[in-house]
Amino acid sequence: MDDLHEMFTVFKNDFPEIYQGHEALGKKIHEKGGPLPEKVRWLIKVAVSGVSRHSLALETHIAKARKAGATEEEIKHALLLLIQTAGFPTFMEAYSTYKRMT
Repeated sequence: MDDLHEMFTVFKNDFPEIYQGHEALGKKIHEKGGPLPEKVRWLIKVAVSGVSRHSLALETHIAKARKAGATEEEIKHALLLLIQTAGFPTFMEAYSTYKRMT
């Protein structure tokens, strides 16, 4: 998958060794950290990046969730779960990011 954000490409070019270590750790956690199916892991990452208000990460995680087979309804459900835990404004910010991608 190509980088969705230019700044991530800049980071990779400016700090290649740090990027490689970061990427290796992320891959190990994602693929070998436990029994959750890939689609579920990406949906969790959608919710975590949404609640953390990290819009660039949220865009990346939405794209990867779609690639892993998550439906639009599943992605929206993951975002709706933010309302009761993190509040309606946090949901609206994440949902706005999602809507910009549709």
